[in-house]
This record gives sequence, C-alpha cells and structure tokens, in this order.
Amino acid sequence: MKAWLLKDFGLRNLGAGEVETPVPQPGELLVKVGAVSLNFRDKAIVDGIYEPASVPKPLIPVSDAAGTVVAIGDGVTRFRVGDRVNSTLYSHWIDGAPGPDEPAYCLGMPLPGGLAEYMIIREDSAVAAPASMSDVEASTLPIAALTAWYALTDVADIKAGQTVLVQGTGGVSIFAAQIAVALGARVIVTSSKDENLAKVKSLLASGAVDGINYTTHADWSAKVLELTDGLGADVTIDVAGGSGINQSIAATKVQGVIAQVGFLTGQTSNIDLMPLIFRQTTIRGIAVAPRTSFERMNVFLDAHKIKPVIDRVYGFDEAVQAFEHLARGPFGKVVIRIGEQG
Repeated sequence: MKAWLLKDFGLRNLGAGEVETPVPQPGELLVKVGAVSLNFRDKAIVDGIYEPASVPKPLIPVSDAAGTVVAIGDGVTRFRVGDRVNSTLYSHWIDGAPGPDEPAYCLGMPLPGGLAEYMIIREDSAVAAPASMSDVEASTLPIAALTAWYALTDVADIKAGQTVLVQGTGGVSIFAAQIAVALGARVIVTSSKDENLAKVKSLLASGAVDGINYTTHADWSAKVLELTDGLGADVTIDVAGGSGINQSIAATKVQGVIAQVGFLTGQTSNIDLMPLIFRQTTIRGIAVAPRTSFERMNVFLDAHKIKPVIDRVYGFDEAVQAFEHLARGPFGKVVIRIGEQG
C-alpha cells in the first residue's frame, strides 16, 4: 500500500513510499482510510519535540482517521465489513480513568497511524463514524473535538450561563467554542488576528461570544476580568502552555479550572504560585479521552448539528503542504483526503 513514512525527524524526512498492507489480527479491523486530520501532536512528532525517544523509524504518522472497514480479524463482533469508523488516539483507553501506560498504545506514535491507504484499528477502540459526516469531516473528531468535549463536560461539567475562555482559533479551540455555546455557556476567545475573532463571532452568532486580540491586549487576562465583572472564566481551555499559564490563572475565576490541553508556546512553565494558591485554581492536564466519551460526544454533535470547521483539504500527495499549513496556524482543521470518497 501507499504510505507516508517518517524516516527521521524534520518535515524533509517525511516521504511517500510503499509498505506491506497490514493483515488484521484477532480483535482488529483493517480500515481503508478515507481521510486524516492533522493535530499539533503530529507536527511535534515530525519535528522531534514530542517524546522523541519513543518514536520508531520509519513511522506512518497521524493518529486521527476516518474510513471503512474492509476486513476483520478473528473474534470481531462490534463492527462488520462496510462499516465506517473513526480511530481513537488511545487505543486501549475504553472507559473510566486512563491506565499508567496509555501512551504506549497511541496511534500515529508509537503505533502506526493513518497517513496511508490502510490502517489497523482495534475493534475495542474504534468508534462508529457519524452518519451525518463525510470521512473528511469525521476525521477531525478523534483529538480536536474529543479533547474539547472531555474538558468541558467530563472534567469541568460546564453549565448554561457559565463562561468558557478559549485560546486561539485552531481545531481544539473552535470545537470548544462550538460545544460551549451549544451547552449554553458564554465564550471568550483570544487570537492574534481580528479577522479570526470576527470569523468566530460569525460562526457562533447564536451564542454569547466575545473576542480578545492578545497582541492588542498583551495583558489579556485583565481584559477577561473586565468582561466578567472581575470574576474570570469558569473554565479556561489552555492550548498554549509555556509561561502564559500565569495569565490563564489570572483569567480564571476563584476555584475555576484550567484545562491544559496543549503546549504551542512551550512544554515547560514557571508558575507564580501565590496567585495559584490564592485563587485556588485547578490545573488539569487533558490527554484526549476514552472511547465512551467519544460515543457520547457524537450523539451530542448530531443533536446540536455541530459540524467541524475545516480550513483546507489537501490531497494524499500533498501531505507535506498540509503540515506546512498546520505550522502557519489554521482556522479550524487541516485535513488530508486519502480515499476517493472521503
């Protein structure tokens, strides 16, 4: 089969090639991939800044895929040939709390990912792709949508009338804003581009949405407090990491929750402990979610007619250009179509 292979770190070392088509073992599905979507995790793996010691080479990258089951291994009962399915990042995390070794079973690293014509997905971890979405649309769900959903519902238990602060306008952030509005929450979005803030407001015209340009307002946490009568956001979706965590603490209400989902500006932070202590803030690391949360999310997305925001769809032979687009910072998701009907 055709596949993209990462032979060493750096985008120049991601190249198209051919490998043996995998054969499904007991409990496994062979999926003809229709489309994959890119996440910052995928870029960080290619760049060599995401657990580099754990990256096998060559590697078929990219975790998030949607496609059609074309063969099944012995004992498979949850799916049949012809079913459309989504991958999940953590292929062993089904329900409840994660185990201590979940990262060892992640698709796209260390396990082979979906940037190929076919991929293996364990039947226990596969999720039925929404019938209302194409493969291109469904491919955006496994990390971006699910991370936002899990943070807002399973962790923060957001209620109508509460305030959600969302950083940026990438995949996780746009899904978080869409879900929060559907839950009846007020949303505050930060971005470096006024045009992106305008796009978010247009997208979420039915909800209460405010925007803050963090280049115009370098002390953006003060602007959040101004917009919330000094209280701060009930939950903050922090995709940036780095030293910005201190502004997230300042922008989040007393005993509020910061969902730390990303590290766009750095994997280490110097935290000013006194504001953290005085505001009694909970900082919760979010590493996506179990399969059961994915299934609950799909019901919600369908009920509220939420569709992914896709900045651009690339062809299979344009994978490098897709990664370059991701590096520039998309509005929503970047997708690579693999199958003809994706």
